[in-house]
Amino acid sequence: MTRSPQLRRLHFLNALFAPLTGQDLYLARQIDAAITDSLPEAEERGPGDPAFAAAAARLFARLCAAQPGHGFFHWDAAADDAGASPLFARAGVMQGLKQLSAFPESTLLVTNLRAAHCPPARRWTERRRRDYDDTLAFIRDLAAARSRRDATMNLLFL
Repeated sequence: MTRSPQLRRLHFLNALFAPLTGQDLYLARQIDAAITDSLPEAEERGPGDPAFAAAAARLFARLCAAQPGHGFFHWDAAADDAGASPLFARAGVMQGLKQLSAFPESTLLVTNLRAAHCPPARRWTERRRRDYDDTLAFIRDLAAARSRRDATMNLLFL
């Protein structure tokens, strides 16, 4: 069963913007409308589309900048060719964790990790799936170990 691109976008936006909107689906629809108005052919784009994810991340960063108590960092694993390797994942996530350490509430958004492990033209193999799962666990553990205990951090993977 496949969901429509709009429903997938609304679920993504509701999860991403929940710290700021209180999980209000009406606001998620307004945010979706704002993003889709700014992108060509956005009605067909799902949250996995790099342009949609980048537009949502930019909007979220602007909203967080208006709230001094909430930090935001977006790490795109596909930004360089080695994003899927644990060394580069650690470097990218640590950069974000250092930036977010000053905030009592923060959101760390990790995008394109699946695409970094398995490009669209390739098939998922057992090894790729295991490496992907290991990287997910590594990022979760790193975020838990390197963030302040008194801070609230939302860790989102897209």
